[in-house]
Amino acid sequence: MTNEILTPAEMGQADQATIKAGVHNGYRLMRNAGGAITRHLLRHHGDATEFHILCGPGNNGGDGYVVADILKSSGASVSLWESSRPTPGTDAALAAKDCPVEVQDIAGFKPTPGSVIVDALFGAGLNREVMGNVAAAIRLANASDCSRIAIDVPTGVDGLTGQVLGTAFHAHTTITFFRKKPAHLLYPGRTLCGNLIVAEIGIGDDVLNSIQPQCFENTPALWQSQLPETAENTHKYARGHVVAFSGGATSTGAARMSALAAARSGAGAVTILSPEEALAANAAHLTSIMLHKCENRHDLASFTETRKVAAFVLGPAFGIGDKAREFALTLLSETHAGLVFDADVITSFKDDRETLFDMTAKSGDIRLVLTPHEGEFKRLFPELSETNTPSKVERARTAAKFAHAIVIYKGADTVIASPDGRAAINANGTPFLATAGSGDVLAGLTAGLMSQGMPAFEAACAAVYVHGAAAHELGFGLIAEELPATAGKIIGLLFANKALSDFH
Repeated sequence: MTNEILTPAEMGQADQATIKAGVHNGYRLMRNAGGAITRHLLRHHGDATEFHILCGPGNNGGDGYVVADILKSSGASVSLWESSRPTPGTDAALAAKDCPVEVQDIAGFKPTPGSVIVDALFGAGLNREVMGNVAAAIRLANASDCSRIAIDVPTGVDGLTGQVLGTAFHAHTTITFFRKKPAHLLYPGRTLCGNLIVAEIGIGDDVLNSIQPQCFENTPALWQSQLPETAENTHKYARGHVVAFSGGATSTGAARMSALAAARSGAGAVTILSPEEALAANAAHLTSIMLHKCENRHDLASFTETRKVAAFVLGPAFGIGDKAREFALTLLSETHAGLVFDADVITSFKDDRETLFDMTAKSGDIRLVLTPHEGEFKRLFPELSETNTPSKVERARTAAKFAHAIVIYKGADTVIASPDGRAAINANGTPFLATAGSGDVLAGLTAGLMSQGMPAFEAACAAVYVHGAAAHELGFGLIAEELPATAGKIIGLLFANKALSDFH
């Protein structure tokens, strides 16, 4: 698997493990990094009139000194701008000593037309605001029409959280090493990285054995092996029975969207449980999806006692209040099925979340998936904010532990988190999904995959990825009703272990 995401601290561990094993010393790794960057610069910007290298005092700056050295040796015009000298005795100090380019104070930096600016100031480990002459240089760079290349992570972006620390370099291309960092995928850092390149510099994959990273990019490599297989002698209920709950007479479409998505995901049977007032509206729009009356907890208990249900979707346009809470607690206490709680049911527990969380803790296996968007997340987890927990990954992980559930923390950079600490950052989202009903489809896809035996975390990750891929395939103007069929097509390719080269 190559979709591991390393925190800045974990990347430091990877460097040290490589050095300790005697594969390369620190300076050799720095030379390798500088070489990878320079090859990119000469390949893609060889006609630049000048290369401006902005160097800081740490290892990121050390990479910059190496780049300046190699560019100078190749005959390129190079200007080297320094924010402060590296600490004596460090690899960065050695790189600075070996670099023949004249050093200038960054206070005098001015971009020149047709040049390339290389940001080697701070990198992923920065945890304080960028100020003074460095901030001024970054603002000049961003305002120029020069090509801008960042080493590791654009200066001013927190490598762990993706948050901007004062002023941030806006790169056209970012070159990082060995594995991606959270900031490459989390907003707003993601928008500042431009095109991302992961370069190999001599660190072997075996270092991951000691690091044991728990954060991943959400790609099929993470969960494709867990996709359920369909036996030749199967029947519809063996393929999974999904139930979605309808709202009232004027709020029926969301449940049908979830139900259709569950069916397209491969579930063998799908039923909508509907209040009597909405039966006619639902019946008018259903063909292969079954319909059953359900007014109260008694009706629900009666249905679950006589029907084998593998997964439930509760929340889309269901209504906020006592009924939503009662149905949710009934499902947790009286069934062993997979559960997806979305939208209205999440909001219904904003003032009584302890009751929900106590029940999920007692239920044993992790079988609940919560799917909050930003507003719903804040209602259910008000203590988790960007102010006290800047990392979206950590907010999602903490929420998952609180809730004893898988959390799909939706957004442009959706994060899927498990109580055991695993987290996945999704990178194939698109603004096309910002349309009514798309969240209902995601809930249905998740329940459909769970109904076929896929573990909750992997089902959630797969559903989020497939949801994004379907949106890319449909493109501008998509409506949520179109997503289930396209999602089914993509899942079919994944079942067949075919590459999704046409999908994002």
